[in-house]
Amino acid sequence: MMDSFLFANFLSLRLWYALPLVVAVSLVYAATRHESMLPILQHAWRIAVWIVGFMSIVFVILFLLEWHYL
Repeated sequence: MMDSFLFANFLSLRLWYALPLVVAVSLVYAATRHESMLPILQHAWRIAVWIVGFMSIVFVILFLLEWHYL
């Protein structure tokens, strides 16, 4: 029980570092594809959702693997 609490606490602290990275990567990627502000923001939003979705899928897979082998 204590290990899962420590894991959840560690995870919640480290996930905040992903937020500025996702924002920066999505904005830069979208800005390389468009020149106007509105298409950049729309594309950045779509890319950010895609990145967060992909990271979530990888997290769930790794979490299930860890849970299965403990």
